Amino acid sequence: MTTGSSTQGIQIRTRQRWLGEAVELISSMRFAISLLTLIAIASVIGTVMKQNEPMPNYVNQFGPFWFEIFAKVGLYAVYSAWWFLLIMGFLVLSTSLCIARNGPKMLRDAKSWRDNVREQSLRNFHHKHEWQSGEAPAEAAARLVRQVASKGYKTKLADRDGAMLLAAKQGAANKWGYIFAHAAIVIICLGGLLDSDLPIRFQQWFYGKQAFAGNGIISEIPERYRLGLNNPTFRGNTLIPEGSSSSTAIIPQKDGVMIQDLPFTITLKRFIIDFYSTGMPKLFASEVVVRDHETGRDTAATIKVNEPLIYKGVAIYQSSFEDGGSKLKLVGYPMRGGANGRFELAGEVNGTTALPTALGDYTIEWSGFRPFNVENMQAAASGSTAGSTSGDARAVNVGKNVNRGFIEGLDKHLGSSAKNANSKDFKNVGPSVQYKLRDKTGQAREYFNYMQSLPIDGADVFLAGMREQPDQPFRYLRIPADDNDSVAEWMRLRAALANPALREEAARRYAQQAISSGRDASPVLREQLQQSALRGLSIFAGDGKVSGYIAVTRFLEQLPSAEQEKAADIFMKILNGSMWELWQAARAKDGLAAVSSDEKHGRFLQLSINALADAAFYPAPVFLQLSGFQEIKASVLQVTRSPGKKVVYLGCLFLVLGVFAMLYIRERRLWIWIKPAADGQGSQALMAMSTQRRTLDFDKEFEQMKGRLSGAASPAASGTGKD
Repeated sequence: MTTGSSTQGIQIRTRQRWLGEAVELISSMRFAISLLTLIAIASVIGTVMKQNEPMPNYVNQFGPFWFEIFAKVGLYAVYSAWWFLLIMGFLVLSTSLCIARNGPKMLRDAKSWRDNVREQSLRNFHHKHEWQSGEAPAEAAARLVRQVASKGYKTKLADRDGAMLLAAKQGAANKWGYIFAHAAIVIICLGGLLDSDLPIRFQQWFYGKQAFAGNGIISEIPERYRLGLNNPTFRGNTLIPEGSSSSTAIIPQKDGVMIQDLPFTITLKRFIIDFYSTGMPKLFASEVVVRDHETGRDTAATIKVNEPLIYKGVAIYQSSFEDGGSKLKLVGYPMRGGANGRFELAGEVNGTTALPTALGDYTIEWSGFRPFNVENMQAAASGSTAGSTSGDARAVNVGKNVNRGFIEGLDKHLGSSAKNANSKDFKNVGPSVQYKLRDKTGQAREYFNYMQSLPIDGADVFLAGMREQPDQPFRYLRIPADDNDSVAEWMRLRAALANPALREEAARRYAQQAISSGRDASPVLREQLQQSALRGLSIFAGDGKVSGYIAVTRFLEQLPSAEQEKAADIFMKILNGSMWELWQAARAKDGLAAVSSDEKHGRFLQLSINALADAAFYPAPVFLQLSGFQEIKASVLQVTRSPGKKVVYLGCLFLVLGVFAMLYIRERRLWIWIKPAADGQGSQALMAMSTQRRTLDFDKEFEQMKGRLSGAASPAASGTGKD
C-alpha cells in the first residue's frame, strides 16, 4: 500500500513537472519569437505567390509534380491553411500564458511602493546623494514630500526605527505597456482567426457542410452546400448583370464553391463606368437597390470603389466588373478548303453556339467581350515590314539567307498585337470578342479577334489571336484590310489558293503574261513556266505536310547550297506573280473586275502572302469577325461579414498604447532616508534613484533633483554625488 502510494505520488509529480515545463516553454519569449518568424515566412509566401487563383493556373505555372506538393502544403491559400491557423492558435496560447504568468507580477510591482528598503541598501545604489539640513527631521520630511510631489511623483512617507522613509514613484504605467502590447497580439490574432475560414471549416467538420463542385442553378443547390444567415463570418463575390438580382454570394473553396445566403436581395439598376481619353477605365460604380427580406423595405445606394455599402452588418464592396451576357453578331469565314463564302452567326457571352455542320463538329463558347481595348500603337509609325514592295505587284524582296529570312519573318507577322513594349502611345482600338472552339473530343483553343482594323507597321490589318493554354499569351495572325476595310479579299485569295483548278488557271495566266505571243515566244518555254508556277503555288498551298514559307524553305534545301540563293529569288518572283494572277482569277470567277497593278495593291498582296503563310499557325476551321453587339454590363460585388474587423481595430489600439507606454513612459523610483543628525543638530538625508533604462536624460534628472532637494540644506550640509 505504501509502495503503491509512493509510486502514484512520483507519477503525479512527474506529470506536474512535465506540465510546468511545457507551460514554461510555450509561454517563453523564444517560443513566441519562433512562431512570429514562421508567420513572417508564411506571409512572404502569401505575398509572392498569388492566392486563391484557379487551380489550372497553378498547374500551368508549376507543372503537375510541384502543383501536387504545393497543394498538399496549402500554399495556394496560405492564410486559411490548417498549419497557418495552428500557428496563429499557438501564438495566441503562448502570448496568453505569458500575460497570465507575468501580468499579475507587473501589476503588483506597479502598485508597490518598494518601501521595505533599508539605509544600507540605498547606499549601494549607483545614483545616490547625501546631505545634512538644519531642519528637524519632521520638517525636512514635509518639505521633501512637497518638493518631490511638485515634480509629478506620487509619494508615501513611512516611519522606520527612529527615521523616516520617503518613497516616491513616477511612470508606473510603463508596466501597462507590456500588458497592452502582448494583449494586442492576442486580440489581433483572435480577430484574424474570427475572420478566417475557421468558422466555415467548423461548419464543415460538425454540421456536414460541403463544397459544391458541379453545375446547376443556384436556387436549386442542396442545403448541404449552402451557408445559412447565421454564418458569423464570410467573404464572397456575387456577379449581377444590369437589371438582375442576387441574394447569394459565392465563396471559393479548394475543391469547389459554397453558397452563402444573404439576408437581402441586391438588384443592379445601372452600372456606371467612365473612361480616360485613351479608353482606360477611371471610375466604375453600381447603382443598386437592396431589399430587406424581413421588412421588405428597399434601400437605394451607389457603391463605388473604396466606398462600400454597409447593410445589417454586411459590407458590400465594388470589386470589379464583367460582361453580363452581351448579345453578339458575327460574320464567319471558312478557313479550310476551297469554298469562299460567309455566314452570319449570333452569340451571347457566357453562352455556347454550335458551328455550322459543314465546318465541322465544333461548339463555340463565348467567353468575353470588350467594347474598349487600349493598345500601344506607336509601332504603327515604324514603317513597312520586311518583304514590302515598291510599285511592281509581282516583285518580292528576299533576304540573302533563305532559311533565316523565312523563319524570322514569322514572328514579324504572327505574335503580339503590340510589338513595341517600351513605347507609350496608347490608343483605344475598339471592340473585341473572345471565344473558344471546342471539338467533339473536348479539346479547345481560345481565340481573340478585334472588330476593327489596326494600323500596324504602316498597314491596316485585322488581328486574329489564338492560344492553346490559358497561361499563354495570344499570338496574332495579321490579315490585311482590303480597299473596303474588310477581310473579304484575303478570304477570296485564301480560298483560291486551296482550289487546284484556280491554281492551274493562275499558272496559265502567269505564263501567258510572262511570255506573251510573238516572234520570240516559245510554247515549250511557256509550258515549262506554267508548270513551275503551278508547282510553286502547290508547294505554298501545302499539298504536302507543311505549307507557306516553311514548305518553300524545305523545297529549296533540297538544292545545292550554291544554287539556293538564286533559286530562292526566282522561286519567289514566280510565286508572287502567280499569286497576283490567282487573285485576279478568283475575282473573275466571282464576276469582279481585275484590280489595278499599283503600289497599294502590291503592298496588299505581299501582306496577304505573309498572312497566308502564317495561317498554318492559326489552326481554326473558321474566322469569326464581330459585326455588331448589344453590350450588357455586370457588376462584381464583394460581400463580406467580418466581425473580427472591430476586434482587430481594438487590438491595434492596444498595440499603439502599449508601444507608446513602453517607449515614452519611463518608470522612476526615488527614496529618501531621513534621520536625526549624528550631533543632534538638524537632520541627515540620503537620497537614491533608480530607473529601468539608464539614459542621459535620467542622469540629468538626477542632477536636477539632487540640487533641488539639497538646495535648502544649511551651509554646513555635506553630501556625496554619484559613485
